[in-house]
Amino acid sequence: MENHLIIEKKGPIGIIAIDRPSKLNALNKDVIDQLSTAFQDHFRDQNIRVIILTGAGEKAFVAGADIAEFSHFSPAQGAALAAEGQDKLFNLIEQGPKPVIAAINGYALGGGLELAMACHIRIASANAKMGLPEVSLGLIPGYGGTQRLPQLIGKGRANELIFTAQMIAAEKALDYGLVNQLVPLDQLMETAETLAAKIAQQSPTAINAAIAAINAGLDPAQNGYETEIEHFGACFGTPDFKEGTTAFLEKRKAQFKGA
Repeated sequence: MENHLIIEKKGPIGIIAIDRPSKLNALNKDVIDQLSTAFQDHFRDQNIRVIILTGAGEKAFVAGADIAEFSHFSPAQGAALAAEGQDKLFNLIEQGPKPVIAAINGYALGGGLELAMACHIRIASANAKMGLPEVSLGLIPGYGGTQRLPQLIGKGRANELIFTAQMIAAEKALDYGLVNQLVPLDQLMETAETLAAKIAQQSPTAINAAIAAINAGLDPAQNGYETEIEHFGACFGTPDFKEGTTAFLEKRKAQFKGA
């Protein structure tokens, strides 16, 4: 299998870049499998506290999925494609124990935007363009787009973007709240790494708990308030809590080791 990822580690920051620039970093089964493995490896690595996901080159984060790979699929195969992808990668990222920052360096369309939305924070370059064009292919988003986009920008705006299959520029994505920050392309990775470094200084166990509580509040099957109470209480039994409170009382900076 050809390798489609560039993986780099900078101290507590793991950087994963999708490397298919000739295909505008489009997703296919191999890329999804490799990303799933890479994220699982990073989640297990106790030295990594924050992960940055980006695309190789200056044109695309991920410009969608390889349509040729599924153009002949049956309804059952299509459903299986979506279910497997959601479980193997998109839900894995969103529900993972470590924060993931999407550094969107160009086109983020279809599965590419869905991948960015599965990340916890999104930073876009000024040249980025985003959209879910699936209805122009006779499809709907299948990797969580119909669920995460309304959560991020509201139902009305999400309906409009999905129904019209239109792309929006980075400025509008920022205005909609789809991305957290907008920076020039040549400052994108520096900005993402600076943010990641700030996050990496905080308690890994507390951030893990915060991810779980936030996700629970957006899951109709869970009670977010109860999950928050549970994780809040559990934090009191962690070494990070002892270090954080001791450092505060001693008027020094906490040195967290995490779980």
